[in-house]
Amino acid sequence: ADLQNPQRVIRALEVCRGTGNPYSSYLGRKKTQRPFQSVILGLEAPREEVYRRIDSRVDQMMKAGLLEEARELIEYKPLNALKTVGYKELFGYLEGEYDLDQAIDEIKKNSRRYAKRQGTWFRGKKEVLPLPHDLPMKEILGMITRQLKLKEDG
Repeated sequence: ADLQNPQRVIRALEVCRGTGNPYSSYLGRKKTQRPFQSVILGLEAPREEVYRRIDSRVDQMMKAGLLEEARELIEYKPLNALKTVGYKELFGYLEGEYDLDQAIDEIKKNSRRYAKRQGTWFRGKKEVLPLPHDLPMKEILGMITRQLKLKEDG
């Protein structure tokens, strides 16, 4: 594990405790050969559309009980799994850092930032097949088929 990166050290310890195996047993492993080809798809949409969907999804999650869920989980706040967008901002609200509307705005803002980082990461991966989000299924299947054919031939 990278000793300069506390998140990686914590994750390595979690793996060791959870599996009972030393972390080093997972390093340098050969990739498992699979009896199939895979294609990694990356959906692309205009930024405005992504942001609109994020805002809508946050509103839906709030209506579905995200605040109540955060209230039940606040005692576990130090766990890595709860240091994520959504919980982090609602814990701030529950602890009086800001009001609920501000917390919701922060969730939306931080979700947009996360989506932007994901998009940047995916665009940097040459093995990801970019797909327009509104492409008809027939065209998507055709693109996947052509990509698999290229892998077979290559």
